[in-house]
Amino acid sequence: MYRIGEQIVYGTTGVCRVEAIGPLDMQGVRKDVDYYTLSPVYQGGRIFAPVDTSVYTRPVMTREEALALIDQIPEIDGEVCENNNPRLLNEHYQGYLNSGNCVDLVRVVRAVYIKKKRAAARGRRLSQVDERCMKRAEEMLHNELASALGIAPGEVKNYITGILEKE
Repeated sequence: MYRIGEQIVYGTTGVCRVEAIGPLDMQGVRKDVDYYTLSPVYQGGRIFAPVDTSVYTRPVMTREEALALIDQIPEIDGEVCENNNPRLLNEHYQGYLNSGNCVDLVRVVRAVYIKKKRAAARGRRLSQVDERCMKRAEEMLHNELASALGIAPGEVKNYITGILEKE
């Protein structure tokens, strides 16, 4: 069970802060079930999730884990999916996005980046599915790294580049 004030990763929503834990005083909600009241850190809204939710949750990575992941980025392969069927391509990416694993998010970003370079060399553009999934993977990854490192999400890309260029 998480604690009030703790930051967690909640499914594909990303980083959320636990605001409250307990039964909800809402019509149509079971009173004998405890819920987390979650506030997404980098977007608006509130989420009410049962404590025993089936949605993937975990604590936000630590600073040390974030730095270790950044060091590992050059060795993470991006498997390029050349499928042209938008539905199948989306399913491929969703498997990675739904895993809750930051290494999988890096895989998506790297794979689509490689695909983007190949397409540009042929005078073509990426599909909307590729673009959308890469953007979502970057957003999820950058938000968690930002929380772990204590920086703004917009600073993450330059932070990663700075560390990797030193090596």
